[in-house]
Amino acid sequence: MQKLIGPFKQILPLNGLPLKGALKDEQLHVILNGGVLVENGILLAVGDFDELRNANPSAQIEEMQGDSVLLPGFVDCHTHICFGGNRAKDYAMRIAGKTYLEIAKAGGGIWDTVTQTRAVDEAALVASLVQRANRHLAEGVTTIEVKSGYGLGIDEELKQLRAIKTASVQTKAKLMPTCLAAHMVPKDFNGSQEEYLQYMVDDLLPIIKQENLTNRVDIFIEQSAIDKQNALVYLNKAKQLGFDITVHADQFTTGGSAVAVEVGAVSADHLEASGEEEIGLLAKSQTVAVTLPGASLGLGMPYAPARKLLDTGACLAIASDWNPGSAPMGDLLMQAAVMSAAEKLSAAEVFAGLTYRAAAALKLDNHGILAPGKLADMQAYPCADYREILYYQGKLKPTSVWAGGVTNKPLN
Repeated sequence: MQKLIGPFKQILPLNGLPLKGALKDEQLHVILNGGVLVENGILLAVGDFDELRNANPSAQIEEMQGDSVLLPGFVDCHTHICFGGNRAKDYAMRIAGKTYLEIAKAGGGIWDTVTQTRAVDEAALVASLVQRANRHLAEGVTTIEVKSGYGLGIDEELKQLRAIKTASVQTKAKLMPTCLAAHMVPKDFNGSQEEYLQYMVDDLLPIIKQENLTNRVDIFIEQSAIDKQNALVYLNKAKQLGFDITVHADQFTTGGSAVAVEVGAVSADHLEASGEEEIGLLAKSQTVAVTLPGASLGLGMPYAPARKLLDTGACLAIASDWNPGSAPMGDLLMQAAVMSAAEKLSAAEVFAGLTYRAAAALKLDNHGILAPGKLADMQAYPCADYREILYYQGKLKPTSVWAGGVTNKPLN
C-alpha cells in the first residue's frame, strides 16, 4: 500500500551534495509544499505534495497538521549506550577539577563501567538499551551505532553484543553493533597488551563472526588504553578476518588518526587533539572524520577542529558518543547545534554531518537522504523554516518520526 505523507512547509532531501568538504546553505535544495510517497518502507518519490497526490490518487494520505519541516532521520554513528550503572561520581570529581586520568586512578573511568556492566545480566542490558534507543528515536535519531567494550572478556563482550542483537528487534530504531573489546586491557587480565589483543583475535572475533553479531571492530588508541603499535597489529588481523575498522583516535594525544588512515578505517572518531598533520591525512583519505561534541561538553575540552577538517576537504560526521562517563547527555541535536556555533559550521554542514555523512561512517548507502530508493527514515519539526531547528539549539524536537515509513510518536 502506497502512502503519501505531507504537506510539509519545507523538505530538505539533502541529495546531490558532496560527501567531502565544506558546504554552504545555498547548496541546499529546499522543496516547498512538499510530500513523500512511501511503499514498504522505501521512498518512491519526493516532490510537490499536490502533484504527488494528483499522480497517485489511490495512495493513502497521512496528512500533516500545521507547519512542519521534513529532514532525513539522524544517524548517530558513535555511541556506547549498552552499559550498566552510571558514573555520576566521576562527573562530580571532574567538575571539581580532577582530570580524566586522575579519576581513572581513583577507581572511576572505563573500568568502573566495566565492573557495573559485568554485574547486570543480559536481560537488564537489553531493557536499558531499548529505553535509550527509543529516546534517541523520539528525538529523530533513526539509526544508532552501539559499541560493546564494557565487558573486556570473552563471555562479557559476547553478553553485550548479544544484548545489542536482541534489543535490535525490540526497537524501531536501527542498531548497528560494533565490537570494542580493545577499549583497554582489563585490570583482571594476567598478561601484556599484546597478549590481550591476540586473545581477542583468537577467541572472541571468530565467535562474533560465527554468530553474526557484528562486522565492525573498534579500538581506543591512547596512552591510557592501547598503543599505536599494538593497535596496528590488532586491526590488520581483524581486517584479515573480514571486519570493517573504526578507531577512537586523537582524543587526548595524536597518533590514532594516522593508524586509522593506514589501515583504511571507515572512520576515525574523536579528533579533539588533531593538528594540521592529522587533518591533512584525514582529508586526503576515504576515512570519515567523526566529531563527538558530547565528549567535549562532558569533559570540558575543546571541540575537534571541525571547521578546519571541512575546509581541508574531509568528510565530517557528527555523533553523540553517548556513554555513562564522558558523554552522558546523549542529546545529538543539541550537541551538534552548540558545536556549530563554536566551530562556525553552516546548517548544511551540520545536517550533512548528522545524516548522509554519518551514514557513510557506517557504510550505509540508503540512509540519510530523502530520494527515490532510499529508506523512509524521516523526522518532522514544528516550524516553517529549517534554520529554526539549529537556532533553538536542540530545544526544538521533532513532532513526528518515521522509521521505515512507519510513524513513531515521540515519548512523553
